[in-house]
Amino acid sequence: MARVSAVPVEVLLSKRVQEMVLNGEEPPPPYVSRDDEPAQHDPDAFCSHVPLIDFGLLSSPSTDEQKQQELEKLGSALSAWGCFQAINHGIPSSVLDEIRQVAREFFEQPMEQKCKISKGLKEFEGYGADPVPEQGQSLDWSDRLFLDVYPPERKKFKLWPENPPSFRGVLEEYTVEMRKLTERISRVMAKSLNLEENCFLNQFGEGALLQARFNYYSPCQRPDLILGLKPHADGSGYTLILQDDVEGLQIHHHGNWFTVPTIPHALVVLMADQMEIMTNGVFRSPVHRVLTNSERERISIAMFYTPEPDKEIGPEDGLVNEKQPKLYKKMKGYADTHWEYYQRGMRAIHIAKV
Repeated sequence: MARVSAVPVEVLLSKRVQEMVLNGEEPPPPYVSRDDEPAQHDPDAFCSHVPLIDFGLLSSPSTDEQKQQELEKLGSALSAWGCFQAINHGIPSSVLDEIRQVAREFFEQPMEQKCKISKGLKEFEGYGADPVPEQGQSLDWSDRLFLDVYPPERKKFKLWPENPPSFRGVLEEYTVEMRKLTERISRVMAKSLNLEENCFLNQFGEGALLQARFNYYSPCQRPDLILGLKPHADGSGYTLILQDDVEGLQIHHHGNWFTVPTIPHALVVLMADQMEIMTNGVFRSPVHRVLTNSERERISIAMFYTPEPDKEIGPEDGLVNEKQPKLYKKMKGYADTHWEYYQRGMRAIHIAKV
């Protein structure tokens, strides 16, 4: 890859990755971020460890034995990998198709149209790249639209796209469905640990946040050197990801990167640091990343589910005992601290440890 003269990160971030690709520009050095860790690309290898969780088996028509088996699969997946793929989760396929469609229509618009809702270099919400990282940190080969979607008073409609015209209605419907699903997921996770089913919902609080991140990963000339999203663990409670049909999401496990297969209408449910704290380390918050693709663009929609900003969280009492002493202390405002560390290329989970 041809090297270019040093350009300030702020200048690079003022130009969208999509724009560079359309102009035929090569990735500048600050985007180079690949490491030499081995990668496991075999989807069967991933599925052999992380089961699909069939939420249809967790509903009333199923037998008690079927429910218990699926709960055990869920607990095993989250303890070992910190993630699973949910099928038969109750969100209509039409809703998932529509949110993917409006995401694609938004990113395929002319640049001047998208830039009407551009964010500043240090701001989080709106269209653009993540806020400027600290010196020496690599940049992600992606563009994104980040929006607060719940509670209602946090919505900033001036940052919501006017085009496509259906965007607002589709995202609001998707948010309603996501809220219902997070309640269901939180309850079955508690049941898988033999806890009172509302315990995690109580920790998240009535005003738990939902934030949507629409990701557009442009084709990249050097997928061997450039990442769509650098390795990290999330600072939310947990994250729900809707993929398209292009693989790219990878989970780090036992020294290898495992590619998450794409399954139509499935949702990837990924634990984050605050869930690891609440479960006293029983469920893990996995490091993950996104690869680039030399031939195809990739779109995903991530929904971050995070406890109320001023809500204190901590390990559930039922998960603290002589065999498993308390590993984490109670915390407030973890998401902000997580972001400060993320900007330095570091994890923050250690600050919550006893």
